[in-house]
Amino acid sequence: MARRNGGFVGQDGLDAPDPPTGITPTAGNAEVSVAFTAPSDVGTSALTGFVVQVSTDDTAYSAGSNTGTSSPIVVSSLTNGTAATAKVWAINAYGTSAPSAASASFSPVGTKGVIGGGYNSSNAAQNVLEIIVVATTGNASDFGDLTVARGYLFNGQLASATRGIFAGGQNASNAFENTIDYITIASAGNATDFGNLAAATLGGSSVSNATRGVFITGYASNYVNTIQYVTIANTGNTTDFGDVAETAYGNSGFSSTTRGVSGSNAVGAGEAASNKIEYITIASTGNGSDFGDLTLARKNGAGLGNNTRGLFGGGFASAHSNVIDYVTIASTGNATDFGDMAAEVYNNAGVSSPTRGVFSGGQNQSAGSVNSMEYVTIANTGNTTDFGDLTARQYILGGTSNGHGGIAA
Repeated sequence: MARRNGGFVGQDGLDAPDPPTGITPTAGNAEVSVAFTAPSDVGTSALTGFVVQVSTDDTAYSAGSNTGTSSPIVVSSLTNGTAATAKVWAINAYGTSAPSAASASFSPVGTKGVIGGGYNSSNAAQNVLEIIVVATTGNASDFGDLTVARGYLFNGQLASATRGIFAGGQNASNAFENTIDYITIASAGNATDFGNLAAATLGGSSVSNATRGVFITGYASNYVNTIQYVTIANTGNTTDFGDVAETAYGNSGFSSTTRGVSGSNAVGAGEAASNKIEYITIASTGNGSDFGDLTLARKNGAGLGNNTRGLFGGGFASAHSNVIDYVTIASTGNATDFGDMAAEVYNNAGVSSPTRGVFSGGQNQSAGSVNSMEYVTIANTGNTTDFGDLTARQYILGGTSNGHGGIAA
């Protein structure tokens, strides 16, 4: 029989539960998700909950705590870059168990952006994925590979706090793809099959909140106005969401926790640039609604944002563009000038944290495809600043990040 020695509180220590086992931390942005196995010997009363506490010195477990009724439990407001361990206690009506064994060490880390796919300077489809930490400038590092090399990915930031998604595109044989891949952003490695789009489609936009990802328009056998969605945590094929007013592709998007916004479209047989912006309410299926207009009609730019403000950067009008526009996501209306990119570029990708956005790759007028990355502070209008470089020149690529507006207030 297990010795139920109570722990630090309780009316009758002998009736308190045993401690949990298998303590497994998964670090996130200023937080950790702690998984564990409940004790098999719960004492003489059913378990009522668990307490997780975090220590940065392996002694005082006071750096952060949280309670819950099941595994995992998330502890927030931790310091990025600071190593820590976690312990878990089980609770019943008689008291609290002794602490579990300490977990392995973990270090919370700031928002990560994963950028990949697209075409290289030789116009070959790529399966390469690269990673950056959005808060710190520097060059990108190898993350892994997509399941299929392809460009014209759905451009946007479809992600939850842990998982990112890349979808659609055109493969190395120039065939359209209905493939959806996912990655676990905190853990470098190759992408895994998620499911399929309703039709093989390239070049739409994607937006998400913490649970639902939405794919907007694209090009199949022709321009489409369809909207599809997936539940990010559950693999599977897309489900119909509704339609937008403008059939288009080459669009880009961003989202708050409630609303997804898409614009910078290519429309019609001549692929004319559009200034139209539309929005959806992510949690509620239905058709898109008019949001307003860009300051300059253009197509094939990049989108990024935080929970309040979204930015469209670059694109192609009658020529390559360095224009950055912004909108306040909660308030419909026309876009406002934000500043300029360092070079006129289109077919680029965007990733962001709650404070900073990074535009990556693309094509410009003078150098063709580029490997440059530039950043802005989303709350402050102004021109971009150099961030670093991708490992190779890439264009018509995609990006995803675990701290964009749709999942971080």
